[in-house]
Amino acid sequence: MKAAVYLGGPKNIKIQEVPDPVLLDGEILVKVGAGNICGVDSRTYNHGDKKIEPPRILGHEFAGTVVEVANGDTDIKEGDRITSYVVLPCGTCVYCKRGRANLCDTRTTISYHYDGAFAQYMVLPKGTVDNRHVFRIPEHVSFEEAALSEPLATVLNAQGKLNIGIKDTVVVLGAGPIGILHSLVSKIEGATHVCLMDVSPGRLKLAEQFDLDRYVQVKEDGSHIEQAKALNDGLVPDVVIVANTAATSQGDALEMAGKGARVEFFGGLPKSNPYATLNTNLIHYREIIVSGSFSSRIEDFRNALKVVSSGLLPVKQLITHRFPLDAMLKAFEVIPAGEAIKVSIQPN
Repeated sequence: MKAAVYLGGPKNIKIQEVPDPVLLDGEILVKVGAGNICGVDSRTYNHGDKKIEPPRILGHEFAGTVVEVANGDTDIKEGDRITSYVVLPCGTCVYCKRGRANLCDTRTTISYHYDGAFAQYMVLPKGTVDNRHVFRIPEHVSFEEAALSEPLATVLNAQGKLNIGIKDTVVVLGAGPIGILHSLVSKIEGATHVCLMDVSPGRLKLAEQFDLDRYVQVKEDGSHIEQAKALNDGLVPDVVIVANTAATSQGDALEMAGKGARVEFFGGLPKSNPYATLNTNLIHYREIIVSGSFSSRIEDFRNALKVVSSGLLPVKQLITHRFPLDAMLKAFEVIPAGEAIKVSIQPN
């Protein structure tokens, strides 16, 4: 079969023929319908990732059709349209027992430890099947839409800490797919005013189709911070979500947050320099609550698929570009140019 294989290091993904998967007991073979590109995939392509042992097929936002089930203890059957939760937790550590499998001490994941969806076929591991982490997709939901359940699940994990409601003014820093999802979910939760900020006017222009309350360009002179303080009849933000990987945005978030505000550091900083300069007096004197979030729990994924299936979010609009597997490397050029929101790879 054909696959996009990460061979280690920057710019080292090759489209090549690889052996067809051979199932072990308990596994499921899936014909990939769509594998959407995540920011992690893009960073791995551009910079490499030492945590991934090559050769590895990436792609953890996916959906497809079941081709074969190898004696698994499951009601999933051949022909089912499915997607799945990508975390394989140990089930026994203290975090798993607390229902926080995303923080499992020894978790493994599809596309890091098991081959992912940038291929014509992929295998769902026995652990995924045994844990009942495979979900059928309603007929009216496309594969590319269903694949958005994974990033939406991570957003729901973070949103669960923020308790957004009808009195809240929300600022989201970062107009990529995650920032847009945070903005849309904030509106569903009832936020009175949602402002999306980004350094790129092109990204903001793409996001205008989602009819948020305001779009503001982030500038070096810090004028966006002052704009944030007067967004909604002079009400400073009640919630600020950092949906990018810039340390300066974390500092900006505290500067613009109001008294008693909630600030979410959603985007991780580069491992090579994971430090930010923060005015922690703002946390102290304004009683700001700062949270972080990582990955998602199984209930977040389950709820995300329900939201995608319900039509509450305009998920179809998020997919702006589609590429066949042969042209996948072109997708990695479109993304940093700010021309796309979400790119879907469709191998078959």
